[in-house]
Amino acid sequence: MSAETQKEQSGLAAIAYVKDGMKVGLGTGSTAAHFVKALAAKVRAGMKLTLVSTSVQTTNLAQSLGLTILDINDVGSLDLCVDGADEIGPGLALIKGGGGALLREKLIWEQAKTCIVIADAAKHVKTLGAFALPIEVEPFAYKGTINRICDVLAEFEIQKVPTLRKKDGQPFITDGANLIFDVPCGQISDPTGLASALKVTTGVVDHGLFLDLAEFALLGTDDGVKVLEP
Repeated sequence: MSAETQKEQSGLAAIAYVKDGMKVGLGTGSTAAHFVKALAAKVRAGMKLTLVSTSVQTTNLAQSLGLTILDINDVGSLDLCVDGADEIGPGLALIKGGGGALLREKLIWEQAKTCIVIADAAKHVKTLGAFALPIEVEPFAYKGTINRICDVLAEFEIQKVPTLRKKDGQPFITDGANLIFDVPCGQISDPTGLASALKVTTGVVDHGLFLDLAEFALLGTDDGVKVLEP
């Protein structure tokens, strides 16, 4: 079974957790897109939902399918958020941000009572770090910020230099007008410690470590959808 089919499996499985009248956060990325498309079919069939989005990309997709996306500031707390992940490690520790929406994703996740991860089987790993860790950075004086990030990484025995993410040869700019630097950590032995240290680093807006946020994960596999719990 292809990874794309597994993604679709997990996205469709998440629909079972959406109930009429819920306030739902829509994730970003190729797996989340399958969920959004399936959700649009439910809305067309009569389901009433209040929806917010984690990115301009997802908003555009949702609106093209006839869904109405509201401002999170007008909605408040959410019943549910469904989103993908780039890696799913022990305890449902996650690396997210491959699509560049990590800050808005985390803001939405933090306002949801329940967060469900959807992914293909390859995203489930024994140790986080094979997927490069995205770090969102304020553009002003970013070179000094990168030096501070390198000092933090060294404390956790990660001897890798953050690489500026680019798109079409130009720096990738997030929906919040920030830069993203990717760190090929290889292995993150202390996700909690690294997350805390990066969060308090001046110039760092946020990072792609999502810890203690996911209620469970729906993993598409060749043998059907597997439920992972912390």
